[in-house]
Amino acid sequence: MKLGVLTVPLGGLPLEEACRFLAEQGVQMVEIGCGGFPGKAHCDAAALLADDAKCRELLDAVHKNGLEISALSSHGNMIHPDPAVAAMYEKDFTNAILLAEKLGVPVVNTFSGCPGGSPEDKTPNWVTCPWPDDFSQILDYQWNEVLIPYWKEKAAFARAHGVKIALELHPGFCVYNTATLLRLREAAGPEIGANLDPSHLIWQGMELRTCIRELGRAGAIFHFHAKDTYVDAINTAKNGVLDTGHYGNELERSWIFRTVGYGHGADYWKEIISELRLAGYDYAISIEHEDSLMSGNEGLTKAIKFLKDVLIYEAPGEMFWA
Repeated sequence: MKLGVLTVPLGGLPLEEACRFLAEQGVQMVEIGCGGFPGKAHCDAAALLADDAKCRELLDAVHKNGLEISALSSHGNMIHPDPAVAAMYEKDFTNAILLAEKLGVPVVNTFSGCPGGSPEDKTPNWVTCPWPDDFSQILDYQWNEVLIPYWKEKAAFARAHGVKIALELHPGFCVYNTATLLRLREAAGPEIGANLDPSHLIWQGMELRTCIRELGRAGAIFHFHAKDTYVDAINTAKNGVLDTGHYGNELERSWIFRTVGYGHGADYWKEIISELRLAGYDYAISIEHEDSLMSGNEGLTKAIKFLKDVLIYEAPGEMFWA
């Protein structure tokens, strides 16, 4: 496994300076945002596709610091019911796949997206229960008329360009848990897998080792985000885990995102890393900082220090005792 970082919190620094800082901390890989929600501070895919010199500059900034690129990230809602919004995310995502091919990056991270509840809707509609029957009808429309057709086409496009697509299991989008990821993968093709982020699964009540084992059996873990979540037992007991309050209202929320180690301790993360090894995953453990109680610098440096003692870096040795 290799210790990585999503560079978005360091967007105020030039990429080369950000890479130098991370390399000095012991980081081995970087995940670079190139469109959609992660933004383009370190990488504008359209600009790099049009300029070979800019591509060389980006690779030089990474490689001269002894780093590798684990993935390009262009998270967005390419099936948004507003055609203008969908087109914006679609352009970024398509460019991310083309740039990944050009740079030799094997994975592009994104979201599955969420359409409206009908062709007439203007905003996304995320369904969380099957009844009244309207909700089941919405799910049928979303999956069979929008989601699966879109991702079949995009999986074929990724296949043609030698790139894998890693979907972040994220509430608010159609793929948000183990079952929905595997359902879409079965329908669209093996180019679709998971950018597995524990933080979104923890508050939904999922047991991470079970999810890793199930996805690992399918060969469906393409990338991994190291991000933690703290579930507030008092607020959850009062209101449950479905919380639409602002992330900044930490005292009242049922859960908040935390730097690894501040939601769950070392034993928990060691179990996750060991389960990933059992699942055959030996790629990037990429830190994503979204801890509202810490600065980007402190959140990243604490996460790096924490994970250095948790990751399994080397291949297993000979089992001389058996």
